[in-house]
Amino acid sequence: MTRRGVVGVVLLVAVFVLAFAGPLVAPWRWDETDFAAFGQGPSARHWLGTTQSGRDVFALTLRGAQKSLIIGLLAALLSTGFAAVVGSVAGFAGGLLDRALMWGVDLLLVLPSFLVVAVLAPGGAWPMLAPLLAAFMWMLTARVVRAMTLSVREREYVLAARFIGVRTSRALVRHVLPQMASLLVVDASLSAGVAIVAEGGLSFLGFGARPPDVSLGTMIAEGRGAAAAWPFLSAAGLLVLIVLAVNLVGDGLRDVLDPLRDAR
Repeated sequence: MTRRGVVGVVLLVAVFVLAFAGPLVAPWRWDETDFAAFGQGPSARHWLGTTQSGRDVFALTLRGAQKSLIIGLLAALLSTGFAAVVGSVAGFAGGLLDRALMWGVDLLLVLPSFLVVAVLAPGGAWPMLAPLLAAFMWMLTARVVRAMTLSVREREYVLAARFIGVRTSRALVRHVLPQMASLLVVDASLSAGVAIVAEGGLSFLGFGARPPDVSLGTMIAEGRGAAAAWPFLSAAGLLVLIVLAVNLVGDGLRDVLDPLRDAR
């Protein structure tokens, strides 16, 4: 893997460890309130300070990071998996089924996806954001998978499998989808970054996590009007770091899995 990819993996692992192991050593929980420390700066008692309501910024930031990572991972897996299924089935089957599936893809592509997700976002049920975001992230990948399937299905080993009566589902799983593994892996990694930014934007606008729960987006929104900068900077900085790490990993995987890389 390239140096950028290695840096991305190291950063992403560090963020995962911080987000999920950090609360074990943090002096405060995200849902606790220190009534003796309203809007205080960083100290030994509160490592990143407190909010205007007395909640520990470090604990809140870790809570928001957990949500961003979980939603990003789930949305990426769901969208890439669905794109692989729809695109490969459309390309392999052809005919009326192909036209119907691609018509559905074209219809979803013209919808204002962010606005639709904002309207449909379930208040307070933040885990449901992952499938909701995934529902509007798979269409372009499905088109690419379909185009690749149209080429793969004409290869001799696929034609031979169809000739001897191999079921369509088995032919797709054994002969078609493995040819697209590199594309799907890279797409999943890049989709995770898109989902994380989308979740942060929705929460920033009030369509994601609802009080008393938090996310990085809600912390950024609340920190805009605060006199102190630490609540805003901690959440914004960690969000940028997560997206940067995910994109570096995606770039590294693309360079490693690109079959034309050595030829260029």
